[in-house]
Amino acid sequence: MDIYKVIVLPNPVLRQKANAVTRVDDAVRAQMKKMVETMYAHEGVGLAANQVAMLNRIIVIDTARREHDTPNPIAMANPEIVWKSEETWDYKEGCLSIPQMYADVVRPKFIKVRYVDEKNQLQEMDAGGLAATCIQHEVDHLDGILFIDHLSRLKRDTLLKKYEKLQKEAGEIL
Repeated sequence: MDIYKVIVLPNPVLRQKANAVTRVDDAVRAQMKKMVETMYAHEGVGLAANQVAMLNRIIVIDTARREHDTPNPIAMANPEIVWKSEETWDYKEGCLSIPQMYADVVRPKFIKVRYVDEKNQLQEMDAGGLAATCIQHEVDHLDGILFIDHLSRLKRDTLLKKYEKLQKEAGEIL
């Protein structure tokens, strides 16, 4: 299986803003496909290009696999959240780029996202619950924002100290 290497914190690419995709062509479609395979290999529900050290505005998600055990990957170029509900919900988020760390994050429960699909067609999609959370999480990545940035300073600092400890125990250099 041909997959990308997922980069982890503190890699600076995770804090950079990704650039718009000008056209979904064969190269972008190949990237989308490889990102889906990478997401599946790491048992994730979403992946942003930043997480594989690429700075173009591409995300892939598949919450259906987790919810219904049937794959339904969706690849999005230039995703833009055009509406968010006032209703919020808490969801325990994790991130492939901050392995083994989880925290409750409050986000809008429902959204509408506009994006360009694999056929270079403009699409809009309504999403709720886990799908809405996943899309918001991945779009944040494209803007250099991590889920830990939505936490209080105390919770973020506690989580980062735990992360550093785990990385050191695993022999990683921070």
